[in-house]
Amino acid sequence: MPNHMKRLANVIFLTILLIASCSKFSPDLYREASENSLLVNEGFNRCIRYVNAWSLQADSITGLIPRNLRESRDYWNAWDAAADNYPFMVLTSSILMPGYFSGTALKMLDTERKLTSRIGKLPDTWSFSKNGFRNEKTDTSRIIFGAAEYMKDGLIPLTEWLGESPWSERMLEILNDLPAVTKVVKELDGKSFGPNAVMEVNGDLLQVLSRMYWFTGNKEYLEWGAEIAGYYLNEQNLPVTASNHLRIRDHGCEIISGLCEIYLAACYRWPEKRAEWKPFIRQMLDRVLEAGRNDDGLFYNEINPVSGEVISSGIADNFGYTLNAYYFIGLIDSIPEYRDAVVRALSVLNEKYRNFNWENGGCDGYADAIEGALNLFNREPVGEARKWMDSEIKVMWNYQKSDGIIEGWHGDGNFARTTIMYCLWKTLGVLPDRWDEKLYIGASGKDGKLRLALSCDNGWEGNLKFEKPRYSENMHMPFDYPRINQFQQWFTPDRKAEYRVRFFPSRKKVWLTGEELIKGIHVRIEPGEKMYIEVKGKNTENLYLF
Repeated sequence: MPNHMKRLANVIFLTILLIASCSKFSPDLYREASENSLLVNEGFNRCIRYVNAWSLQADSITGLIPRNLRESRDYWNAWDAAADNYPFMVLTSSILMPGYFSGTALKMLDTERKLTSRIGKLPDTWSFSKNGFRNEKTDTSRIIFGAAEYMKDGLIPLTEWLGESPWSERMLEILNDLPAVTKVVKELDGKSFGPNAVMEVNGDLLQVLSRMYWFTGNKEYLEWGAEIAGYYLNEQNLPVTASNHLRIRDHGCEIISGLCEIYLAACYRWPEKRAEWKPFIRQMLDRVLEAGRNDDGLFYNEINPVSGEVISSGIADNFGYTLNAYYFIGLIDSIPEYRDAVVRALSVLNEKYRNFNWENGGCDGYADAIEGALNLFNREPVGEARKWMDSEIKVMWNYQKSDGIIEGWHGDGNFARTTIMYCLWKTLGVLPDRWDEKLYIGASGKDGKLRLALSCDNGWEGNLKFEKPRYSENMHMPFDYPRINQFQQWFTPDRKAEYRVRFFPSRKKVWLTGEELIKGIHVRIEPGEKMYIEVKGKNTENLYLF
């Protein structure tokens, strides 16, 4: 055989070997996805137990859950029960318990709407034993605080997840009735709200108004937000120059994120305001970085921003909430130091903050810390942060009691919120349309390929739905900037693009559009069967690096 023919034969032979090796299926490629499926199964089942446990505590007449299971068993209130616990019963059921979602969860909303609305649609505290309002007199401070917290911490996350729904309607009716009482909060009566309540409520409102502006396109919300921002972004009232105490944790840090969110909206829709506010935003953020962090780059609970004194040296479990703002301001204003602050904080967690006493040893501190880290990791996948979250989620899960209750107060809802976020990461946003307690589904991403591992002891048939870009389709935002009370996006198919989907061990191969992936891939798993799925687009080489 001539030499050139031998060379050609060798090339053909090597090509055949290469093709054969590439098409050979190896379960080892799905090891991470399989490990993640165990975590997702545990996490989702824990959330279901949480919902069922709290449902047993509901008032027998109204069906509403109490503020806590101790001294506040007799009432439902807007800023705790409605803001922090009930919404994540709704969220859990929307993903895992469709009957509960369309039944009990919706009925609770209808009841809350009917019973607790006191000034127009603004909610007040409802006493079960009185079968009426807990306080005889209408207290506008209490109503303002409750409305702001309910919208920001309860109804915003549900709207981010669900889009238009009865819960977004509830938020808009509360928001639209609030100007009858206040637009810019300058004073709140009552020590129970804390010394930073005014900043907290205005920060809440700025976050709500920014997102409702994107959600509805109603410019009145942007103008209202600008009115609040204008109160702070000036030489007289800037939070870092006008106050001798600034909390950089919850119940105070909301003003930092809120001012930055309305500034972001101005960057896209109101350039004159952006130019006016820009130096004050920079001054505020720079001063908090300068005076508000420990040697590891995490925030103290509270500082005197004027003198630089550390008032409370505890480390804020809400560090991620504040760093969200640094990250997106760093992007839109090209400030690399702000991104560096995020990476620095993420990089130190695993070495120094395992089993850390975030919030007096309570579960809620872990829930908030993991949520914040996960939100930032979604943008900056620092390996040490991954290890830390995988470790600390198990610490958080260990707080749940055998009956499904976590600690018996409204903060239990944050356990479910963070668990669901964690599980969405471990499936890269792919969800079954029907949950089974023995279903195992996990994902991993590498080399431009998304890999799914599935099994179910009982067998399972249904659709696997890939996530749509909620930030644009639900919220109509210009980009997916990091923000509190969002649910991270991991893999969002382009609706018009094509993706190769391969099933193993059957080796079936199909090409599907992103639209079809979002609607769902129909699969059937026999009892005891293990199914593996590989998804690859034409331009996904740099995706799924989580």
